[in-house]
Amino acid sequence: MFVYIIISIVCLLVIYKIYFKLTVGWCRCNVCLVGKTVLVTGANNGIGYETACDMAKRGAKVILACRNEKRAKDAMRRIIEETDNKNVSYKIVDLGSLESVREFAKEIISCEDRLDILINNAGMQAPGIRHMTEDGLHPIMAVNYFGPFLLTNLLLDLLKKSAPSRIVNVASFAAKSSKFTKLADINTFQSMYDVYSRSKLCNILFTISLHEKLQSTGVTTYTLHPGAISTNMTHQMQPGFKNILDFCLYWMFKTPIEGAQTTIHCAVAKNIEKYSGSLFSDCRIVELYKTAKNPELAKGLWSLSEKLVKLE
Repeated sequence: MFVYIIISIVCLLVIYKIYFKLTVGWCRCNVCLVGKTVLVTGANNGIGYETACDMAKRGAKVILACRNEKRAKDAMRRIIEETDNKNVSYKIVDLGSLESVREFAKEIISCEDRLDILINNAGMQAPGIRHMTEDGLHPIMAVNYFGPFLLTNLLLDLLKKSAPSRIVNVASFAAKSSKFTKLADINTFQSMYDVYSRSKLCNILFTISLHEKLQSTGVTTYTLHPGAISTNMTHQMQPGFKNILDFCLYWMFKTPIEGAQTTIHCAVAKNIEKYSGSLFSDCRIVELYKTAKNPELAKGLWSLSEKLVKLE
């Protein structure tokens, strides 16, 4: 009896995996990016790395924006080796520090004469963090939302100068379950998931407001849910538990290269300009989550964000 149960479970897993693989969205666009400049935050691993690698394969000048120099240098080396594109570099930025973001943006503006695609991919999940950053922001909110908000605004003139250009903000399905409705709760902490889902909802609301402000500039913006990704999140776990969880992740989650596809689609797909401000998943447009359909919240969030990041 036990053997039959095991066989049944294995068969169900195989069927699920086949269905999952057949329904994963893939970017089939073969757009060439020679002569274009792409900046990807959080590009040293996971879907950020796969996104940057794809941009390099298309011939773009790729800038890896990372916090850890050793990992950034290693990612740059691997991308150059894999793509034969030597026009790949890295720059250091800590999105959790507004001062670091300002210095980084200043360096990009002084060194680059164009920016065609900005991909705000970097993000963090850090259970138990309750302290605030030196800027008075919750670290998860700072890295996932406030840092990208400030960076994007500081680079807008360069993006406008390079138009047609694009801004891609990586959000998450977690935004759908966010309880964030009051601006006063922007930096509060109930749980890690509460802060994380709030930060991802803010990414979507930011994209909607950004689209409205960029009308007639030639700059379009998109947000997306990349899917549940199998990453190196288990590397610090005990071997036995790690092996079990890795097995589950393999069967239930996307690989990083699969998870990067919607980001890549939003960055390069042809004829999606009319969908600027929209939400994507599996390389297709999807309906906005109910939590993101509050124009007053989006408007208020923008004003509050300007104040908190001291955007002049």
